[in-house]
This record gives sequence, structure tokens and C-alpha cells, in this order.
Amino acid sequence: MATVELTKDNFDQTVSENPFVLIDFWAGWCRPCLQFAPVYEKASEAHPDLVFAKVDTEAQQELAGAFQITSIPTLMIVRDQVAIFAQPGALPEAALTDLIQQARALDMDEVRAKIAETQQPGAQPDAPQPGAADPAPKEPGTPEA
Repeated sequence: MATVELTKDNFDQTVSENPFVLIDFWAGWCRPCLQFAPVYEKASEAHPDLVFAKVDTEAQQELAGAFQITSIPTLMIVRDQVAIFAQPGALPEAALTDLIQQARALDMDEVRAKIAETQQPGAQPDAPQPGAADPAPKEPGTPEA
């Protein structure tokens, strides 16, 4: 599947109608973006079941601003309308392939549960939840972390 050009007009529809969307935020003047483009295209051909999309940050400044894109290229992965990955920098082919495999393997029910935990009032990320097993006992004289 060829890459899809995302705009503020089709972004929401594309993300909501497709369970797995990779988004490349780029610009025509950006040398690393242009070097990453063939790698991204090759990956789109190797994974025709996924949606590969591109956002031209020059033409779509409002969309880039909404996602606080400050460095390009930036790759984002959205699964089931949840952004599960966003990182600036061009990836080599092997790293992109590995990233796609990791994103496919994620249990999205578990991801949504973790998001829900952190959105509870007073919840802190990675804080033990009530009823969670107590950490291993400390040796006497061991300083607290």
C-alpha cells in the first residue's frame, strides 16, 4: 500500500478507521527525512495490512503543532486510536522492522489498562496499587532507595 498523505482534514478519520497507523512527520527541506523516505516506503510495501501515513510539517503546521513535533523526522505509531510510540530520528530498516514487530505484539487491553490506572485521581505512574504485592523485604541496614 502506498503511503497516505495526512492533513488536518483526514487525520481523525484515518486514525479512527484503521487499527494500526504509522505516521512519518517530515519536511521537504529535511535531509534526514529524505534519507528515511525510501526505508519507510519499503516498510509500507512489506506490511500492506498497516497504514503508513506522512504529515508534511510545512504544509500541515497546525497538525504538527498539535502533536508538539519539534524535531523531524518523527515517527509515531497509533494502535486502536492510542499513540503507543513517538520518537524523532530516522531509523535504519532493521530498526523500523523491529519496531513494527514490537508494536504488533503489544497487548492493547494491557496498554489501555495502564493508561486508565495513570488517569485515576491521585495515581502515579509505576506506583504500587492498593492490593499489589509488597516489594521484597530489605536487608537490615540497607538504605531506602
